[in-house]
Amino acid sequence: MEMKLAESLNRLGTESAFSVLAEAKKLEAQGKPMIHLGLGQPDFKTPKHVVEAAKKALDDGHHGYVMSNGIPECRQAVTRWIKKRYNTDVSFERILIMPGGKPTMSYAIQCFGEPGAEIIHPTPAFPIYESMINYTGSTPVPYDLTEDKDLKFSAEKILSLITDKTRLLILINPNNPTGSFVEKPEIDKLAEGLKKFPHVTILSDEIYSRQIFDNKEMPTFFNYPHLRDRLIVLEGWSKAYSMTGWRLGWSFWPEHLVEHVNKLLINSVSCVNAAAQFAGIAALDGPDDSIHEMMEKFTARRKLIHEGLNSLPGVECSLPGGAFYAFPKVIETGMNGAEFCKKAMHEAGVAIVPGTAFGKSCSDYVRFSFAASQDNISQALENIKKMLG
Repeated sequence: MEMKLAESLNRLGTESAFSVLAEAKKLEAQGKPMIHLGLGQPDFKTPKHVVEAAKKALDDGHHGYVMSNGIPECRQAVTRWIKKRYNTDVSFERILIMPGGKPTMSYAIQCFGEPGAEIIHPTPAFPIYESMINYTGSTPVPYDLTEDKDLKFSAEKILSLITDKTRLLILINPNNPTGSFVEKPEIDKLAEGLKKFPHVTILSDEIYSRQIFDNKEMPTFFNYPHLRDRLIVLEGWSKAYSMTGWRLGWSFWPEHLVEHVNKLLINSVSCVNAAAQFAGIAALDGPDDSIHEMMEKFTARRKLIHEGLNSLPGVECSLPGGAFYAFPKVIETGMNGAEFCKKAMHEAGVAIVPGTAFGKSCSDYVRFSFAASQDNISQALENIKKMLG
């Protein structure tokens, strides 16, 4: 008798950047030189004082289970950071410590997603969002960023999509994969418009809040007290402190959801290891020198990759406003995004990700991560230029 699996498994998607990495590593093992511009992680080390805090926690004997929602010291460090950064007071009881950002995405969608429910989300976007919406049997309602030349969302467009079936609105600002950044005036319009829809909860993914260019301020949803009882904010340490492999994130939740999400944590991951949480405290309470140094380098790389991509025949790229991604349109090269990526990997030795990894409407695009040295970015651009003839 054939094994019968849950039908919902067939609706789960994946994260294609890791597939690209695996293929690139396979080619490297065969002797093919490869420049990796696929994965979305900073190419810097975790700050030394953060690593030392984790070592001390281990030396001090923090080896066992801890509270599922996070040690109080870590949750309180998060509230201190929110106060320092946004001049906003929030209760540490509404902060949950997570093993990275994905659990917040998953748990938020599980809280609201079921057949008949609508969840509004951006496309292109980090692929786990649409994957989890489909997994729960909810109806995904996308707003297409490619309709705007700068790949930014419009408050008016988003508000027009809300119905009485809408339960959750997902926002990612700055955006992955586009690098687009929507500034405060547009967020103000959206926050004002949402007053008319009290049944809609907002999930604001602000994981790239420390990676915004041109000294612009992060228009966090903590700015809007009238939304706070239906606001989820996804944040963490991965991008700002080069801690992607530590699996450490935090999120802010509506008071009435905290108990439910804590149960989801208990039923899945138990808790985040204590040493990582003590490292997180050191990061938030410590100096920001490493972030400033990182952003200096990202600023120079952004200029290099933006100008370099736009100099290539048939390639058009908007200027990223945040994060560390460029999302050029490549269809005028005579190739779609998937074809462009395949040729780039096999002929130019450059690993990048096709736009369709982030949404069905993005077949004309590819994503470049500029979390790589300027030398590697320059070489990648030169290799692709030769590839295009």
